[in-house]
Amino acid sequence: MSLLRVAHLALGILALTAVPAAAQSLTTPEPFADIVDEVRIGIHAHDVDYTALPRPGQWDLGEIEDLSFDVLFTSPDLDVFRWIGAPRPDLGVTINLDGEDSLAHLGLTWQLPVFDTPFYLEGTFGAAIHNGYLDGSPDTASRHNFGCRINFYERFGVGANISEQMTATLTYEHTSNNEWCDNNQGLSNLGVRVGWKF
Repeated sequence: MSLLRVAHLALGILALTAVPAAAQSLTTPEPFADIVDEVRIGIHAHDVDYTALPRPGQWDLGEIEDLSFDVLFTSPDLDVFRWIGAPRPDLGVTINLDGEDSLAHLGLTWQLPVFDTPFYLEGTFGAAIHNGYLDGSPDTASRHNFGCRINFYERFGVGANISEQMTATLTYEHTSNNEWCDNNQGLSNLGVRVGWKF
């Protein structure tokens, strides 16, 4: 990783450390605290694999150059959400700092506690829009050929409640189109997201 990329990454992390304080000040209006459940920031290795299911032995962890920001909303008080396990709506972005693929996603996040411990398992399913290519562009070294502008988005995680207000989650996120378009070059990122609950 070049010195310039490290500097950009450090500046991004410093900027994002102000998010919890800003978010806390926004919780004074009660409606905000009722709508938003958790805010997360993260750092990730970009394009560790192309598959939806993690293959740890195949991961390329050489490009730690992604920042993420996620807002997890309170699960709506509706029967349909209760019937499917009360997932939280999740809106987020993963931004690559080296001009490669970035994405924005919208989905539902389920969380399952691991017995009576602070640990949990997590899964997200939804859709993502990206800034990659849609066909066989010659510049394949910098961005993927996704085929469709909107793709499926999946994320798996193992996390811990560090305190009543703070979480840390090791996540593996993936986007691809499941062969619905001519090109289907999948993208998977691996990283850590730190969250602040309201």
